[in-house]
Amino acid sequence: MEEIHTDAAPASIGPFSQGIRDGNRIFVSGQGPVDPDSGEVVGDDIRKQTARTLENVGAVLEAGGSSLDGVVKSTVFVTDMSNYDAVNEVYSEYVSNPYPARSAVEVDELPIDIDVEIEVIATTDP
Repeated sequence: MEEIHTDAAPASIGPFSQGIRDGNRIFVSGQGPVDPDSGEVVGDDIRKQTARTLENVGAVLEAGGSSLDGVVKSTVFVTDMSNYDAVNEVYSEYVSNPYPARSAVEVDELPIDIDVEIEVIATTDP
């Protein structure tokens, strides 16, 4: 196993890595809509938050030798399932066909005051 770290995504807020590379798989810890430079939450609506979240996921993947095109499984956590359609609209702009397997779960709250968090598993194989 190899830890993945990049300054292009927010630092971890606990005892976990931004990502782990294990063979040809990359496991990205849950990312949220936090600007990696300022540490501030980005966006006041779910679309902006989802876009920044996926940019953070993409940065960790790139640091590990993959990209959003290599995602095989994702899990989306939202604090309000009524935002599901808006999250899907933005998500579809960042992933390509064949789309990754995915789960979406509504949660009561997330570790910081955000509305969406996304974790992924990706491959480094084309």
